[in-house]
Amino acid sequence: MFNKLLIANRGEIGIRIARTAEAMGLETVAIFAPDDAKSLHVKHADQAVELPQMGVAGYLNIDAILKIAQETGCDAIHPGYGFLSERADFARACVSVGLTFVGPTPETLETQGDKWAARALAAQAGVPVPAGQGPLGSVAEAERVFQEIDGPILLKALQGGGGRGMRIVREIDDIPAAFSQCQAEALAAFGSDEIYAEQLLRNVRHVEVQILGDGQSVTHLWERDCSLQRRHQKVVEIAPAPNLPSETRDRLISSALKIGRASQLQGLATVEFLVSADGQYVFIETNPRIQVEHTVTEEITGFDLIELQLRLAAGETLDQIDPGLCDPAEPRGVSLQTRVITDRLTPEGIMPTSGQINGFQMPFGQGVRVETQGYAGYTTHPGFDPLLVKVVVHAARGGLPAVVRKAERALSEIVVTGVDTNLDLMRGLLQRPEIAVWDVSTRTLDMLLPDLSAPADSRAFIETETITHAPSMRPIPKGQCSVDAPMQGIVREIAIKVGDQFQAGQELAIIEAMKMQHAVVATESGQVEEVFDAVGDLTAQDRPILSYSPRHDSGTDETEAVIKNPEFIRPDLATLQDRLALTLDAERPKAVARRQSRGQETTRDNVSALCEGGTFHEYGQLVIAAQRRKLGVEALREISPADGIVTGLGSVNAKSFGEACSQVAILAYDSTVMAGTQGVFGHRKTDRLLDKATELKLATVFLTEGGGGRPNDDDFAGTMHCALDVKTFSDFAKLRGWGPKITVNSGFCFAGNAALFGAGDIRIATRNSWIGLGGPAMIEAGGLGTHHPREVGPAPMQAEIGLVDVLVESDADAIAITRKVLSYFQGRDKEWSAEDARILRHLIPENRQRAYDVRQVITAMADNGSFLELGEQHAPGLITGFMRIQGYPMAVMANNSLHLGGALDAPASAKGARFLRLVGRFNLPVVSLCDTPGFMVGPESETQGAVGAACEFIEAGATLRSPILFVCLRKGYGIGAQAMAGGSFANPSFTISWPTGEFGAMGLEGGVRLGYKRELEAQPDAEAREALFNKLVNRAYAEGGALNVASFYEIDAVIDPADTRDWIVKGVALHQTP
Repeated sequence: MFNKLLIANRGEIGIRIARTAEAMGLETVAIFAPDDAKSLHVKHADQAVELPQMGVAGYLNIDAILKIAQETGCDAIHPGYGFLSERADFARACVSVGLTFVGPTPETLETQGDKWAARALAAQAGVPVPAGQGPLGSVAEAERVFQEIDGPILLKALQGGGGRGMRIVREIDDIPAAFSQCQAEALAAFGSDEIYAEQLLRNVRHVEVQILGDGQSVTHLWERDCSLQRRHQKVVEIAPAPNLPSETRDRLISSALKIGRASQLQGLATVEFLVSADGQYVFIETNPRIQVEHTVTEEITGFDLIELQLRLAAGETLDQIDPGLCDPAEPRGVSLQTRVITDRLTPEGIMPTSGQINGFQMPFGQGVRVETQGYAGYTTHPGFDPLLVKVVVHAARGGLPAVVRKAERALSEIVVTGVDTNLDLMRGLLQRPEIAVWDVSTRTLDMLLPDLSAPADSRAFIETETITHAPSMRPIPKGQCSVDAPMQGIVREIAIKVGDQFQAGQELAIIEAMKMQHAVVATESGQVEEVFDAVGDLTAQDRPILSYSPRHDSGTDETEAVIKNPEFIRPDLATLQDRLALTLDAERPKAVARRQSRGQETTRDNVSALCEGGTFHEYGQLVIAAQRRKLGVEALREISPADGIVTGLGSVNAKSFGEACSQVAILAYDSTVMAGTQGVFGHRKTDRLLDKATELKLATVFLTEGGGGRPNDDDFAGTMHCALDVKTFSDFAKLRGWGPKITVNSGFCFAGNAALFGAGDIRIATRNSWIGLGGPAMIEAGGLGTHHPREVGPAPMQAEIGLVDVLVESDADAIAITRKVLSYFQGRDKEWSAEDARILRHLIPENRQRAYDVRQVITAMADNGSFLELGEQHAPGLITGFMRIQGYPMAVMANNSLHLGGALDAPASAKGARFLRLVGRFNLPVVSLCDTPGFMVGPESETQGAVGAACEFIEAGATLRSPILFVCLRKGYGIGAQAMAGGSFANPSFTISWPTGEFGAMGLEGGVRLGYKRELEAQPDAEAREALFNKLVNRAYAEGGALNVASFYEIDAVIDPADTRDWIVKGVALHQTP
């Protein structure tokens, strides 16, 4: 066990932890922010140390907390709830300095403290979760989720709890405001502004299961019902959950234990579910920490959960702590907790309050427990949680009615004066008939709120005249008026000074309370006479902030005129517009002219064309090169706009496929800026956007033209030498989104730029591209001679060897092809047309030895204009690409009888393996058009690595996640044909053949010569041998014909070629059915 415990929290939970620690013989250290020194937790520890920062920030300062722990000789830290309790970085930091973190491991916190990761873990464990998406990086992403789910949704903070950082969104237009509010609250409360969205479920109960584990075993301590919530903040909790069918209870506990085992839980965790009336349920989150409502579980089990936390953190097993934990006894009675919160109900809704407590009296008696940091004389702090008192009652007998009566009686005995609370509201709630029978949902309290109150004369105490509450007033001269604080809080901004005139509706001040900022707005026009408060002052509710003389003139001043003229450009906005203009093509006519003289479009024109019909939001547009010391800021603004790379989020093909699946990360080097080289800040921009693309799982388009690294960014000389720790290349290489990484090049592309081009999933280049891992300067420096840039890696050569997938003539063609490539990953195109499918009956020659162009088959099979070939100049033995049939997108690969008779040589096999791995990542169906005598053989073939390439092709097909739709056009022989079917004819969704199909374990001619060698050699002359050979081949052909093979059920069907499109559409549609 530990010797000394630092309690990294405050208020009632800080006191609660200190009490248990003292009972266990542990010394304790409390911490407190300078403005929280009067909080009662400070007095309950053996030692208290002040934090360096005010307010919430103090309790989030990891470095300061660790320093205090080390300086005071602590060997463990208990985080309580909220603040740092679910921060994996805090847990890891504790471990790094030799302190025990009283809670789960950092790894568990990363999956369970992060609510989106916890959802994924639950789903993997087979536990149902609501529809949702996260983390969300933008309002657009949230709007996309709303549209996909068909609303409404719930925006939630990724970290923390307590109802903070949560907003219900019922209309899509409300998303921007809700998104911003969620992020701000989450950042203030938990130090992270990451949020996610999930489907809002109606008429459900909130039931949570208490679990605990020692890293090996996991057990439970029953469940709690927390359905009575106000704006997602729990106010009443009860254990065990009333009216919960035993079957549902068992399933909830089983699911919670699955999640605990999956995360190898060591410590406490609460697994929370939403449960519908029919017993169906979904997982919503796991809180791997102590909870505000842990008290009711303690009352019905007899276990001290803080003690369990400490002993588990010290390494004890569940069995060592108490053998009964592994098989928990039935709950003892019923326990109910109500939260007394400092707020008041107004016509505008519930408003947080704070102030000095004048009178403070708590209930007592058998089965009544109170946990609080309040006392007479205590001034509540508007920056912290408004929870003041937890009243916990326990009824050993009598069940739900008895415990509700006891809770209401306990609340009637409470005296809190000097600050408003929700006492009457809570008493009114407990008197409702719905509560007596527990007919509740998570919306019950919000719906009942307007009608809740308790009789004023039913309080079980005698109020005295000495208990009073009045705001501290300031005298206002006759004829003047005051602007008063709507609540107690900290003044964060005064937007006006003495003598200033203001208009009705104008914002005058900002007050911060309960981690939220509230604008103080003028109700009428006036002129300021006196300002009473300064920034940083703590003001009281209804206390005047300033005095003013009213103005009742009917004219408009300059400010009002400006507000009414939406076209007016303020000076600060004009400065921004001028600065942004320097980055645009219009301000750089000479660079644009040079670009156009080479037949190329500008980078910004290419980005605009890519996003035609959509939007593009640029990141880092104001960045300049890291050469300020050498060239100065003004010069750099002109010569290094955006540091030579345009980055941002755009929508592509939105008109055809909708905004939800059109969001793309776009990065485009600008060769007119320092030759498109990669600067220090350019790398930062790239890394930032790739990080967002990874987080949001976006498809990516990267225009890569440029000369590689930039050696003369010397602002960082002395702090950076080789910059080999940049993550651009590794982050791009591992990026996975909803669609592919498409790299596009026009012009010179060398060194680092070429490394990015080659990392694309699909690589498009214009003919006037030159791509190489080193440019002329590096080649010459390496002693490899002097070369013109056009001698290094010309695009046609790179297309022949497989680096370039699509070779085009111009920049406009490259952008058009990029949009087309993306479209195959965006869904079905409802506008399509096709040729008469009966054409397919006539494209395979009747003579089985006649070659033909399989591209004509693909073009006739596909929707008009939909076929796009990848790698046309490379490995001609296998045709690969994309097409659509009835608008459905799919991949297609086909053997080319015009090259080696359709045999698969090493380049074709390698091409096929890469292609299948690409489309498999995105679950695109693959149409395989087979006409091959098998893999190419012979000594020359083996010099190309035929065996390895063939095996790679087979493995890629065998491990493919997406379906293969196999159509044999003519020849299907040997392992080569199996490779075209994903390794076996049994693997595809269907294996069908045209009437021209023929099959065999190997090619007919080779099989006859091998199998009938002796018979052929026994013939008297060459003419007789040839006659026998032809006879045997014809017999083998008849036996291997499609109709005969189908009779053995080695293929699924032989079809009319005209029916091929219908078969494929059926296969694709079945694959897409949920």
